[in-house]
Amino acid sequence: MPTYYNDLDKQETSEWLDAFESVIKHAGDERAQFLLKALYNMAVQEGLPFNRLDTAYINTIPPEDEPIYPGDLGIERKIRALIRYNALAMVMRANQNDDDLGGHLATFASSATLYETGFNHFFRAASDHFGGDMIYYQGYSAPGIYARSFLEGRLSEEQLENFRREVGGKGLSSYPHPYLMPDYWQFPTVSMGLGPIMSIYHAHVHN
Repeated sequence: MPTYYNDLDKQETSEWLDAFESVIKHAGDERAQFLLKALYNMAVQEGLPFNRLDTAYINTIPPEDEPIYPGDLGIERKIRALIRYNALAMVMRANQNDDDLGGHLATFASSATLYETGFNHFFRAASDHFGGDMIYYQGYSAPGIYARSFLEGRLSEEQLENFRREVGGKGLSSYPHPYLMPDYWQFPTVSMGLGPIMSIYHAHVHN
């Protein structure tokens, strides 16, 4: 039976847990869920100071069963640092332009590990036998995605110098824009409403 921090009456706690375990075993899951809801409703009526039930975080994979990271953490960390730097430089140069265009810095900086892990080990390109993954990028993270493409040789320095000055086809759109950059972006996702709604729609239609 689990123990709980700062439990003032472990015996009483054990009795409650034993009783609930007995309900699950002998009366079934539905009865157990009903009792929990009834207790919660009563707590709300009595004005107890909590709004919802929270459960402790539990890793779904035991540490001993976690697979070894497939990449080289040291090399990936160095590449990630270069991409962060290039993204920062691109936005700062846009800030110094007479047009005062600016850009976002913290979004990609805080999510670079997430994106890089996806690029290095999960995201799949289209092939003759596979349509490719559909990826919805957070719009404000676009500088980091451009910076990675520059490191890969897909974008030129001139394009980075013209970040947010895409008129005439020489620059890069501020955010994911498949009409301005049809060979690069799949979906327009800068809107916190439009992006999630479209992703849900595509998941529903394609699954």
